Amino acid sequence: MGFISAPGPLELLVILVVALLVLGPKRLPEAARSVGRGMRELKDSLAGVNDDDEDERDHERERSERAA
Repeated sequence: MGFISAPGPLELLVILVVALLVLGPKRLPEAARSVGRGMRELKDSLAGVNDDDEDERDHERERSERAA
């Protein structure tokens, strides 16, 4: 079993050429924007999950301080 690493410059070039052939020059920028939006939404949703956890801990801390 081999070691899997990040794609190098040659592999990225091959992926770009294949994407250009499959999508065409008009649809490639639109597809790239869609992928970027999806990644941003994923990042924001993951950050929101962490924010919710922190808010919940703050509320629990406040409740325990009030009870004491």
